[in-house]
Amino acid sequence: MIKILFFAQTRELVGVPSLTLEIEAITIADLINHLSLKGDNWQYALKEKQPLCAVNKQLVDESYIIQIGDEVAFFPPVTGG
Repeated sequence: MIKILFFAQTRELVGVPSLTLEIEAITIADLINHLSLKGDNWQYALKEKQPLCAVNKQLVDESYIIQIGDEVAFFPPVTGG
């Protein structure tokens, strides 16, 4: 199981703050493709808006392979406080 967190505009676009998935090891790109199948707003938030991605609080690129137990976070490149 992996936990996925969404922050700021990404959370607003997908409509949920977090979710968990039972999946095997996959890349961030595969995860984005999988989540984009949930609807147009998901595709817009995760593909067109190109959010940053962190795994266990470390920035990663789309080739990073997620492991079971990881925490994945998506957030916009610029956030305000």
